Amino acid sequence: MTRKKIVAGNWKMNGSLETNERLLDGVLAEIESENALVIVAPPFTYLSQVSGLVKGTGVSLAAQNASQYLSGAYTGETSLTMLKDLSVEYVLVGHSERRTYYGETDHVVAEKTKAILESGLTPILCIGESLEERQAEQTLVVCANQINAVLNEIGVSSFAKVVVAYEPVWAIGTGLSATAQQAQDVHEFVRKHIATQNAEIAEKVQILYGGSVKANNSEELFSMPDIDGALVGGASLIVEEFVGIIKSAG
Repeated sequence: MTRKKIVAGNWKMNGSLETNERLLDGVLAEIESENALVIVAPPFTYLSQVSGLVKGTGVSLAAQNASQYLSGAYTGETSLTMLKDLSVEYVLVGHSERRTYYGETDHVVAEKTKAILESGLTPILCIGESLEERQAEQTLVVCANQINAVLNEIGVSSFAKVVVAYEPVWAIGTGLSATAQQAQDVHEFVRKHIATQNAEIAEKVQILYGGSVKANNSEELFSMPDIDGALVGGASLIVEEFVGIIKSAG
């Protein structure tokens, strides 16, 4: 089956009112006729601004994180109901930087994924191995464990509403990228792993690749049968790069 390509830009902790507007003006001017689903994930402080800038454009809004709790005494956290007020449609969950720097375990990631689905939003579930785990030939074990934690929490039927993003940790922000075939091998494994519980849902799940995706390597990545788009970091902050990636997915 043909799965629609997704190109999602994760701005991480970057941006300002001025640069956000300039970036989006440049991107929107170039992608009117493209067929890929485009998503941007600005920092929380700019969600309101970006929500207004992309309204009516076909570009969707994502948050970089969310609390698994709906409300309460959780200083510094942001609830899913708050995100919905700002027209957020997608939420990143389990990004390696959240797992590594903020101690988010597989269990916490699973809880957040469940909460995102229950709120009516779409989780972009990030999985991936470290350099040490790849060198120890544990890539597939790590990815399976991360997927299993979520499967055990929400059940395979809920994966019909989950986007998966494979991000090898060693290729995030390093300038390194898995080869298209290396990425395809993991994407194929993830799809087959989900298929052991439900082949029909596995065939529909969109699996994105993230890890130093740029305009000059995106076309080859997108040519792979199980790579359904990209979760883009630094390149999503550069108009020419992000537009190039979007066009190669179109």
